[in-house]
Amino acid sequence: MTEPNTPPAGKNRWQFWIDRGGTFTDVVGKRPDGTLVTHKLLSENPEQYRDAAVAGIRHLLGLKLGEPVTPEQVECVKMGTTVATNALLERKGEATLLVTTQGFGDALRIAYQNRPRLFDRQIVLPELLYSAVVEAQERVAVDGEVLQPLDEVHLRTQLMHWHSQGVRSVAVVFMHGWRHTAHEQAAARLAHELGFTQVSTSHQTSPMMKLVSRGDTTVVDAYLSPILRRYVDQVASEMPGVKLMFMQSSGGLTDAQVFAGKDAILSGPAGGIVGMARTAQLAGHDKVIGFDMGGTSTDVSHFAGQFEREFETQVAGVRMRAPMMSIHTVAAGGGSLLAYDGARFRVGPQSAGANPGPASYRRGGPLAVTDANVMVGKVQPRFFPSVFGPDANQPLDAEVVRGHFEKLAQQTGRAAEDVAHGFIQIAVQQMANAIKKISVARGYDVTRYTLQCFGGAGGQHACLVADALGMSQVLVHPLAGVLSAYGMGLADQNVMREESVERRLDAEAMPLMAARLQALGESTRQALLAQMGG
Repeated sequence: MTEPNTPPAGKNRWQFWIDRGGTFTDVVGKRPDGTLVTHKLLSENPEQYRDAAVAGIRHLLGLKLGEPVTPEQVECVKMGTTVATNALLERKGEATLLVTTQGFGDALRIAYQNRPRLFDRQIVLPELLYSAVVEAQERVAVDGEVLQPLDEVHLRTQLMHWHSQGVRSVAVVFMHGWRHTAHEQAAARLAHELGFTQVSTSHQTSPMMKLVSRGDTTVVDAYLSPILRRYVDQVASEMPGVKLMFMQSSGGLTDAQVFAGKDAILSGPAGGIVGMARTAQLAGHDKVIGFDMGGTSTDVSHFAGQFEREFETQVAGVRMRAPMMSIHTVAAGGGSLLAYDGARFRVGPQSAGANPGPASYRRGGPLAVTDANVMVGKVQPRFFPSVFGPDANQPLDAEVVRGHFEKLAQQTGRAAEDVAHGFIQIAVQQMANAIKKISVARGYDVTRYTLQCFGGAGGQHACLVADALGMSQVLVHPLAGVLSAYGMGLADQNVMREESVERRLDAEAMPLMAARLQALGESTRQALLAQMGG
């Protein structure tokens, strides 16, 4: 295994590989001489900087606040971000209009009528991502026969109404639109003419059969892409001319200008899996369980020689059909809140995030897992950088943590250290159970694997998690604390395309399939070359 498959750094120019997480932003800088330097800072610190990623680059380059980052200094920036993920989880995406075939306005709400919790008496459906629906007067049969031509006058009137209401994002999903695209193209043209800034069509976003999966993916893209675009533009504006690439959920990098919402859900964690796999193989470990514990959540993954991807999945109650690294996430990170309800201890799922952060961060935050580790001595403030408090120049606050745990000790009748240890044990069990779901539950003998520990909080719990699972080896890379960022530099740039073919599988079909595959491969290759400037 070699170093990252990237062009050699230009003379006197840096490369930066960044993972912008929910709590911390990790930066790995590759100096012009090839040596690596790292930096870690809070993702949200509005008093100190506008964006953590750019602030980290400026810090390593020795630039002042507001000074531009130029192409003469930096060759490229490769980045993963949780901006789209957080917008989806918090339902803070763009107001989106769904345009679909007349009579199918509620198809995505009805969906497949799955009952994942069969015995629940009260079914709580996830919140819809689209704000309104327009049913276009059109219908095309599966064989391409136009049963009802698209009424452009009616559609234009409806689009004008919602544009006047302030909606600027549109998802166009017509029956059989993946195969017969003319009506979707016409609807997209009308939307662009009327001034909608984001138009996602299903035949471009997810050109596969099945209305619900295709429709949901298109809505996700329309809902998240504007948020992502604003963030990309913000970062690019502070680094004019610098080549900027983002990590996709599939584990490949893409040019910032074509980074789409549907491909951004696992942007940060995907970099972690690439870093985990490449560094594990370099160390001689072919079977590893990835244990990535950050500030907000813990991501676990399985690697046995090749990347595992899922092509249809559900995230935050939303179905999506896009290639993604196979990752299982639990809400147990360093910032996960600790709670005692009078009967039992609870860890998560809520997180203190970066602002205010755990109690020890000196921002008046609540008790979190990090504080429990401070209490038991696993995290010692004198060995941590003094980057906390309003002015980002103070150490972790152990005294306020002890005060909080002393109060809990009085309520429970146990010693403060025992209370903190109890919370840690609960978090460890949650993480161990998550690993069992991707290993034992799928028939893998987890005791034959190495636990690869990374993420800012991973080292505090890795041995406890390994013990809980009967694993005998833990691998900690020298850059474990920033391995997701390091993975951005180890990843390749790629483009993934897919399409549906519906016909009888016989001898006559094989040459056709070969020709379609070749054409798809060539269009994908051309798209990649266009991104790389080739």
